[in-house]
Amino acid sequence: MRRIVQLSTRHDDLFTGSIAGQIPYHRMYGKQYCLPALTVYGRREMDELIYASEAVDALYRKVLAFVQEYMPDSYLTGPLGMHPDLLRAARMPVPYGGITRQDWIIGEQGMKCIENNTDTPTGIPEAAYLEGELARLAAVPGLTAPSQGMNRRLQETLSALIGFYRQQGLDGKVFFTCYDWHLEDRMNTRYLMRMCEEAGFVAAYAPLEELEIIPDEGLFHREEPIRILYRLYPLEYLIHDREEDSGLEVGYELIRLVEQGKLGLMNPPQHMISQSKGFMATIWSLYERNEQTPEFCGFQLFDDRELEIIQTYLLPTYFDATPFEQTGTAYAAKGMWGREGKGTQLMNTAGEAAGEERSPVEKKALTAEEAAEAAAAAAYYNEQPKIYQRFWPMQEAAAATEEGLYKGHLLTGIFVAGGKFAGVLPRIGEKVTGDMAYYCAAVVEPDEEEEENT
Repeated sequence: MRRIVQLSTRHDDLFTGSIAGQIPYHRMYGKQYCLPALTVYGRREMDELIYASEAVDALYRKVLAFVQEYMPDSYLTGPLGMHPDLLRAARMPVPYGGITRQDWIIGEQGMKCIENNTDTPTGIPEAAYLEGELARLAAVPGLTAPSQGMNRRLQETLSALIGFYRQQGLDGKVFFTCYDWHLEDRMNTRYLMRMCEEAGFVAAYAPLEELEIIPDEGLFHREEPIRILYRLYPLEYLIHDREEDSGLEVGYELIRLVEQGKLGLMNPPQHMISQSKGFMATIWSLYERNEQTPEFCGFQLFDDRELEIIQTYLLPTYFDATPFEQTGTAYAAKGMWGREGKGTQLMNTAGEAAGEERSPVEKKALTAEEAAEAAAAAAYYNEQPKIYQRFWPMQEAAAATEEGLYKGHLLTGIFVAGGKFAGVLPRIGEKVTGDMAYYCAAVVEPDEEEEENT
């Protein structure tokens, strides 16, 4: 059972003033999202997470470059499930890593990275700001906030990407966009915009609803040209977008601007390749066939250390369930573009569904409108092609909530920015972590040997 430290302050007394201003979505759908509590990690445990997350990020970037150069379009549109109109932009190499969030399960048998959001990670203000505030208010001797260097990492990463695009001739303000009506996305976007400004760049917020595209000419906000754009909006959605009145394929035209060198995106479009859950199956396939890669590309892809990293920190993942069904191994079936647990089904050793896992918000009675929206979202994700990943049991955690003691499971999000560890996003939810799992900020305590030596 994971150790949780409860703060003595009530939720409504804590989430007020500047904290509520930074994290106004501390409640979602009328329920708690952020808890007045702390998730405790050991120092050695956190050190290993830092090492492992950076090593996995380096593997992702290495395999991304391999896929860009050596895999045919049919692989990107087939096993990886990418839209054909995204291929050219996704193949454009950008040498700098972006802002990503890996999801880790820490179990009795070790820690495993089960997913990686490389396109549009959220939870940034929680880790970069709220964690430090909660740790300070708790004032427990010896407990430290592991994400205290996250702002600096974000600034370094944004600066590197902006510098790259400036070298390509893209100048002017750096614009930040998302749907303005989406509170969580807006606060994440504005937080990154502030990091950009603190890094010395002129930045502006421009809601998606206000952007205008002139095909082959450019992207504009209130007639001001946009050359560099951070967008908290998934490209797999964007590519299908059309203007209702004119029918203009705005997603297609925006990607064309990228291809023409008239627009730089953050995160870069190449992150779409690694966002596909098929990318995890690709890494595992290349791992199992590492001795054969010289026949394909003239060199062996992974060295001994990288093979050890894959074996230690990643899970067997395939494009079909046969390897698990033949061996009676429990596994998770995941939609290719599933997010926040949507499109994921756990299967037991008999290959049977282990039951639907529901987030706290899904357990309350839904209005007819909410039920219809939930059904549409479920259909969208469940109908996607699947990948199949070995099941890895999650550690249990129990935390006090306004509705009583909640007993759930811990998923540890690790932010990596520009190839370096940045921060931690612990969430306590069901066996499939949904978008209404509770955020319970991370702290690190010294191991027993450290305490004895102080």
